[in-house]
Amino acid sequence: MYRARPSRDFLGRDADDKLMRAPAVVRLPSLFSGLFPGADRIVQVQAETVDDVMNELEARWPGMRDRLCDTTPALRRHINVFVAGRRAKLQTQIEPGADVFILTAVSGG
Repeated sequence: MYRARPSRDFLGRDADDKLMRAPAVVRLPSLFSGLFPGADRIVQVQAETVDDVMNELEARWPGMRDRLCDTTPALRRHINVFVAGRRAKLQTQIEPGADVFILTAVSGG
């Protein structure tokens, strides 16, 4: 069933006259600043799924996807992703303008 999207979900039209979605706001772990010099802690990406986010991060900073995902493909065990406050997997859908947090697990004794 078709359901119209709220106008706030879109920013305008791109060069091909297609509607542009509001970008997701992705927050990266501070650990990545040392691994990827020049990587911003907060980035905006056009993505419909968490997998799209990973691909966009890889395009900007080669090697980042390997740090976040394994080869199955799935998120690595020590990586947690939250979309709009809920734990997510690679196939999780992202609403336009959603907040995406990528966190590294903390362990110790």
